[in-house]
Amino acid sequence: MALRLVSDFDLRKDVLPWLRSQRAASAAAGARGGGPGVLENNYENLRILNVERNGNIIYTYKDDKGNVFFGLYDCRTRQNEHLYTFEKDLHVVSCSVNNERTLLAASLVHFTKEGRKNEPQPGSKCLTLLVEIHPVNNVKVLKAVDSYIWVQFLYPHVESRPLAENHLLLISEEKYIEKFHIQVTQEDGNRVVLKDSGYLPRERVAEDFVWAQWDMSEQRLYYIDLKISRSTLKCIQFSADGKFNLMFEAPLDITLNDSGFKLVNFGCDDLQDQKNLSKHLALCVFTNHTGTLCVCYSPKFDSWEKITYSVFYFHKGHSKTFTAALGSVDSHVTKGLTFLNLEYYVAVYLPGHFFHLLNIQHPDLICHSLFLTGNNEVVDMLPHSPLQSLSGSLVLDWCSGKLYRAVLNQSYLLQFLWNTQLDCEKMAVLHCVLSCGRDPQFLEAKLIQWISENVSACHSFDLIQEFIIASSYWSIYPETSNMDKLLPYSSVFAWDTEIPGITLVTEEIPLPFMKVYSFKGYWEKLNSNLEYVKYSKPRLLYDNSLVRKEWHSLISEEKTGRRRSMVYMRNIRENAAKVISNIEARNLEPRLTPLFQEEDNHQRLLMGLMVSELKDHLLRHLQGVEKKKIEQIVLDYVSKLLDLICQILETSWRKHHLHPRLLHWQASAAEFTVFHLMTRILEATRTLFLPLPPGFHTLHTMLGVHCLPLYNLLHYIDCGVLLLTETAVTRLMKDLDNSEKNEKLKFSIIVRLPPLIGQKICRLWDHPMSSNIISRNHVRVLLLNYKKQPRSSMIDKSPGSVEFLPLNYFIEILTDIESSNRALLAFEGHDNVDAKFVEEAALKHTTMLLGL
Repeated sequence: MALRLVSDFDLRKDVLPWLRSQRAASAAAGARGGGPGVLENNYENLRILNVERNGNIIYTYKDDKGNVFFGLYDCRTRQNEHLYTFEKDLHVVSCSVNNERTLLAASLVHFTKEGRKNEPQPGSKCLTLLVEIHPVNNVKVLKAVDSYIWVQFLYPHVESRPLAENHLLLISEEKYIEKFHIQVTQEDGNRVVLKDSGYLPRERVAEDFVWAQWDMSEQRLYYIDLKISRSTLKCIQFSADGKFNLMFEAPLDITLNDSGFKLVNFGCDDLQDQKNLSKHLALCVFTNHTGTLCVCYSPKFDSWEKITYSVFYFHKGHSKTFTAALGSVDSHVTKGLTFLNLEYYVAVYLPGHFFHLLNIQHPDLICHSLFLTGNNEVVDMLPHSPLQSLSGSLVLDWCSGKLYRAVLNQSYLLQFLWNTQLDCEKMAVLHCVLSCGRDPQFLEAKLIQWISENVSACHSFDLIQEFIIASSYWSIYPETSNMDKLLPYSSVFAWDTEIPGITLVTEEIPLPFMKVYSFKGYWEKLNSNLEYVKYSKPRLLYDNSLVRKEWHSLISEEKTGRRRSMVYMRNIRENAAKVISNIEARNLEPRLTPLFQEEDNHQRLLMGLMVSELKDHLLRHLQGVEKKKIEQIVLDYVSKLLDLICQILETSWRKHHLHPRLLHWQASAAEFTVFHLMTRILEATRTLFLPLPPGFHTLHTMLGVHCLPLYNLLHYIDCGVLLLTETAVTRLMKDLDNSEKNEKLKFSIIVRLPPLIGQKICRLWDHPMSSNIISRNHVRVLLLNYKKQPRSSMIDKSPGSVEFLPLNYFIEILTDIESSNRALLAFEGHDNVDAKFVEEAALKHTTMLLGL
């Protein structure tokens, strides 16, 4: 199952045993009315009322006499506490307890005995009461009205000493919200009472709304105002001292006029007829610490064949409306649509039909979200009873009295990755695993194993590219905000392939209008996101195009003999050295792959340039972050890119039990597999212009020589797939014998080398062909600036000279030039080559051509 619900609380396991022990103790003592009363074997009346900000759970039940009991379960100590008892047969609408557990607020109503269960008695009142419970003392009536009232204490953001003033929200079915200021004082030691029970100041917070949602964790109130012609979402932030501010207003293109009154997360609402949930709209607001603001909305069902729901990504400036097919006309929807907050994701769930895991951090492409239909068992993994999404990935199943923590099931997702055939699902699961992983190293190892065996399995995108970019991104994303705007999250920037079972329409939406001018915490990040949407055109994502241009320029200057300033080049080399040192510090275990064992100046140059360009990019756009921290972020990012490539190679190397000295054995299928993997890595990094670990090209070429026929090998070299590094060619000259096959290989390689490297390599090959090449180069250098001088027609023949006048004459000319340029030739490294060597090489070559 992609989503796992981990139980944090269960009424039957965490409360019932305590109630039974209390009942047994009460019966044994003959106590009457002091503690919990008799609880019959029918436990249906035991239910959760509220979950407070500190995680404490308030519940209620009735004894056989109809008395209403309130209890509290402390999530930290895992202990139960009896709070208060009403000795009347009333129905509890709502209940809340303050942070110090000294005050209890509750709203209760009488029900008709013959009418519907949810219908108040005609003419009866909904009583909203405030009770002193430390110890149990006075009861104050806050309201007695004919409409329902919900109550909620405000909680301070920081646990501190007991507050002298408490703040209580009252939410009325008459579409207004009030806040009561409640001052308390201590008497007779620890006795806490109301300071002035006769008068409690109050103020109006909101009115004329049709929908409201409470965020218990962040102490925020969201509500939709219908005073103007269209729906407007508003948010009020409460502070620790009880003050509140209207933070923003955001227009919503939805219809709520005929939907009735709706509250979300103001306790557990059992007043709705849950059998008709599918006929009601669903609307939720979700945020997370990165400054996201999402509104998830599903209108009333008007068809049994499809369902439509919208997500307003205010932090991105657009909305997406999804239409999911439900299958046959007979597949009636009996349950409501559920939205669950999973930090970086929102789950949209319709039991028995589909499960949609929406990426709210990067919602631009549909392929970054996972959609599963009724053909997969995953759509039945959650309870079919209504689920209530609370803050911090908490999920409340109030029907069963269970509180869960929703987490993505990593083992299932990894297994799903191996089995799925769709590229869009592979992409979505890959990102899901990386973003929500609690053990990054373990998950990366599993993903690398999958990639190594399925490197060619994706046709819509490059699997290696996507893994390297996504994993590097998530490795540093938590370190600072706004990183999602500056570093690439994916290698894919467009997706045109349809996702089976779902369609979508994307529209731009008006941005929220911020009502305050000083921001902290979440609000600062949300405002930054909104500012980015407004003013950042085009996007600020980093790419390596500048590195590509600069690298080619430096390589060209190196060939022509021009040089940049010493300071500039030293800085580039130091950047590369820091990256390599950082990689080696990350990996204490020795590698089997022979990487980082040579200089590889071109790759070090590319490394250093990328560090320099990326650092400049972040310094320009990351405001308020220390330069030293940015430098470390850049170093970690580039090191991660290279380390991932090394890990992919190392995993494949170990799996196939390869040895660094490849030329000592016959090529095997395992070596072909590793060679193919290295070719795909090279292709992936070249497209993105990413650096490779020093020694990669040497290792790749050695595998190519070992695995490919000569024709294919030369084709790979000519196309630039295999690079002839000096280290690789040196090994070939030394390790391969001079068999006919190897002679053809060596000669074919030597003639493809740059002149300077070619001259070096030829000296390592003791062969007439090599002597011929050396001789030709020597003659070319000597004759480069040769000016013909008048000479005697008589040629002095030395003893043992060959009777071949053209050769004799030519050798004499070379001897004269050598005599006059001895110092120059010694400086250029030609002291071991002279006219005599050229003569011998020429004769050997002629002998070979004539077959003598």
